[in-house]
Amino acid sequence: MDQQFLMGMNMREMGDISNPQLQAIMEQLGVDCPQLVGLGVDMALQYLYDATPPPPVSRRAPLASAAVSAPTGDDIDCLSRLPDGILKNVVSRLPAKDAARTAALASRWRGIWRSAPLAVVDAHILPDGFAAVRMAPGGDDPSSMLVVAAASRVLAAHPGPFRCVQLTCTHMASHRDEAARWLKLLADKGVQELAFINRPWPLDLPLPTEFFGCAASLTRLHLGVWRFPSTAGLPRSARFPHLKELVLSLIIVGDRDLQFLVDRSPVLEILTIISSQIDVRLRLISRTLRCVQLGMSALADVNVVDAPRLERLLLWMTMNHDKGSRIKIGHAPNLRMLGHWQLADHELEIGNTVIKVGTKVSPSTIVPSVKILALEVQSEVRNDVKMVPCFLKCFPNVEILHVYSQNADHTTSKLNLKFWQEAGHIECVQSHVKKFVFEEFRGNRSELSLLKFIAEKAQILEKMVVMVVSECFSSVDDVNAKLKPLTSAKWASENCKLSVFMSPVSERGSPTWHFRIGSDFSWSDPFDLMAADAEHRGNAVLHYFSSTL
Repeated sequence: MDQQFLMGMNMREMGDISNPQLQAIMEQLGVDCPQLVGLGVDMALQYLYDATPPPPVSRRAPLASAAVSAPTGDDIDCLSRLPDGILKNVVSRLPAKDAARTAALASRWRGIWRSAPLAVVDAHILPDGFAAVRMAPGGDDPSSMLVVAAASRVLAAHPGPFRCVQLTCTHMASHRDEAARWLKLLADKGVQELAFINRPWPLDLPLPTEFFGCAASLTRLHLGVWRFPSTAGLPRSARFPHLKELVLSLIIVGDRDLQFLVDRSPVLEILTIISSQIDVRLRLISRTLRCVQLGMSALADVNVVDAPRLERLLLWMTMNHDKGSRIKIGHAPNLRMLGHWQLADHELEIGNTVIKVGTKVSPSTIVPSVKILALEVQSEVRNDVKMVPCFLKCFPNVEILHVYSQNADHTTSKLNLKFWQEAGHIECVQSHVKKFVFEEFRGNRSELSLLKFIAEKAQILEKMVVMVVSECFSSVDDVNAKLKPLTSAKWASENCKLSVFMSPVSERGSPTWHFRIGSDFSWSDPFDLMAADAEHRGNAVLHYFSSTL
């Protein structure tokens, strides 16, 4: 819970040492405030870099290993006889340093690299023997200065366009003029995919306004560790006409400016916000958005007004410490995936109805399109658990249900099986759920009651997966003993397969998440990372079919 509390705070809140809960965590960890802020930034940076798409080129296969050389003697240079279009395609798939070296192969190649769309990754263009540093606080260390010099040479020498540019290893505060010059060059020469990340400290370094010159050509953008400039003075015609994916990490961006980015990106499909330095307020009106991810940030309000193509609304380690976050779902007829929903911190509004305990289900309070739902539940907190059946009734067609059992700081009265039996008809559980995944099982009565309820009510359930917190059990026999009431229950689905796994990692404060997978539409269920990993490893405790019980 400490980790979740820290990452749910923005960086300004982490600097408020008068916060009692923050003081308690500092005392528990034995660190002072600067150390704690550094800890939070380090965690955010790990996810920031992980969310950066892999570049389209790799220096693991340099030109030298390709056995391409200039012809000698009677050798016939067949490669150079290929049409210019094919040669440009070949060169554009090489790291920038190797692309430039092709000019030495033969006279036929000398102009090819300059006319090929180039991929520039600053970590690839350092001299041999130097390693690019990303997470160091910054300053004029040798690697940072070499990165600046190398990047400046390549960006100036090549006429463009640039298919991909990743500048992630420079302490921009020490090289502000160069950063502005790079953005001006990229704007003039055309850049399609750009990752522009400041090596941290300061966290509020202003992003050069030259950035807006790149808007016309960008298709994918990742900005990290900047203060986003004001958009108030931009002309009404300013827009990002080709931008399909936008990632903002450790950014300070005002509500109006964030709205500008969304509203002025007419083909935007993916929006990801990681560790926003201020609370996020987002109003979504988009004909093209398919995936919205909000992680490690404090949310104020998210209002899905009109998003007809939105398929995924993904939340991870988000909260609001003042009054809770309100997330309103309006017109989103294709929303298939929702979570991780934190019942203690997120308030759901559907249409114009705020969902509370006792809210009656009606056509105006349901989202029938959702097929995959992930909840975080404090199983020993009464108010949390009482919201679960109310929440589930709003999503009658859920087929895959994930529940992450959150370890609460305090417990209230525990709810037994009778509570679930009196909850009334829950359509998705009884008629639609085919797979149920329960993470962080600690063996308490409230957790077992929910598992037993699902087993006895889910008529078409095909698979139940239980992830066990190993620290809470002395042995496999102890796990079996705790689960005996579940295994002896009368299951509604005779062919349901039950799998019980030891969690492959120690007890966690939040579910496992991967931002790139979350926005990868080839992954049918990004909430299933931990269970899929455990099943792949084969660390099963129990493994049988309910029909044999």
